[in-house]
Amino acid sequence: MRKRARVLLIGEVTGISRSKVQAYFELRDGDGAVPCQIWLNDLERLGLPEGALRDGAEVVIAGGPDYYPGGGTASPSFCFRATHLRLAGEGDLMARLEALRTQLRAEGLFELQKQLARPVLPRAIGVVTAEGGAARRDLLAGLGRRGWGGTVVWAFAPVQDRHAAPKIARAVQDLAARPEIEAIVVTRGGGSLADLWAFCDETLCRTVAMLRVPVISAVGHERDSTLIDDVAAICCSTPTHAAEAAVPLDCGVARAEVRRMASALRRGADGAIAARARHLGALARGPARALQRQRTILNQKTREIRAASERGIAERSASQRRIAGLVLERARRRALGQVERAGEEGRRHGAALDSAAERALAQRREALRNAAVALRAHDPERTLERGYALAETADGEPLTGAAAVAAAERFSLRFADGRVDARTDGDPGSGPGGDHRD
Repeated sequence: MRKRARVLLIGEVTGISRSKVQAYFELRDGDGAVPCQIWLNDLERLGLPEGALRDGAEVVIAGGPDYYPGGGTASPSFCFRATHLRLAGEGDLMARLEALRTQLRAEGLFELQKQLARPVLPRAIGVVTAEGGAARRDLLAGLGRRGWGGTVVWAFAPVQDRHAAPKIARAVQDLAARPEIEAIVVTRGGGSLADLWAFCDETLCRTVAMLRVPVISAVGHERDSTLIDDVAAICCSTPTHAAEAAVPLDCGVARAEVRRMASALRRGADGAIAARARHLGALARGPARALQRQRTILNQKTREIRAASERGIAERSASQRRIAGLVLERARRRALGQVERAGEEGRRHGAALDSAAERALAQRREALRNAAVALRAHDPERTLERGYALAETADGEPLTGAAAVAAAERFSLRFADGRVDARTDGDPGSGPGGDHRD
């Protein structure tokens, strides 16, 4: 590979780093990038100004392909080994980025997100970041310090390669499609312009500008600037700053303020109640005095009315007594008639009740006689009266079989007119012809 022809390449330097013996960087243009290395001795001999070889510088390098076979602690790798390097002016990436920024600004896309209303205390926040990045931990720590207790919906996506921009755009679209999401944070840590180039993608920036949900950009550090920072609703320097922008209200401070205001309100209410009580006490004494004045006037009016009424009452009393006597006499006669009718009705109901009681008593007596006859028919004493006997033990327990009688040896036979003691003599299993003697 080292014998192949030497060539010249032109592009923009990204990801510059140095070891003890050589410098590493990528040479990038609009179509891609190639990893490059140059020995520090060769770089020093070029006599470039201090800091000339930096990210974003456009250079022309001479050299050819090289291969490092690796070792016990290093991996093999291909690279473009540079032997000569010179500056070529402003980088193409920076020029294209500035042109795209001018175009989007002219189309008014920088203002759309900034016109969206942002909630003071969102209930759900969507976050687009790398799953294992430090930005995720910093954002959660910032939300924790705000005392926020809402929901974080994660949309993990790669944040550094040429395929990252479409996946980031898809992630923010998916979050914006969820109705509960009230703000979206796009964040990652710092890096070179090449590392952050995915956040300068035109499609991603246009997608963010047209979203209905405000997007908070926290890409890189304070010195880093990407195109998504311009189209987002808010540009933050760190994930911690993004947490403060996503939740403008410091929940811990707000809770303390609410408690303070509640205490002040309680003290104000207690003071107002005491003041109103004193005022009501003063007002309560006024009605008492007014009532006394009105009572005096009323008493005077009452005496005047009484004197005027007594004369009219004396004149109407006689006629009212006559009328009352007539009315009472008529009422007495009506009451006597009602009493007589009620007495007749009561006697009629009493006779009906006596008749029903006699019929019910006769029915109950007949039923009792029938029950007594049935009970008598099932009485064991009736069986004994027909000539049967009942074998019982000395304790009065009945013996219900020949085996039980043989086992008892001594027993008694109870007849209707008395009891006879008996005992067994013989084989109880001899059958009907066996000899059983008492």
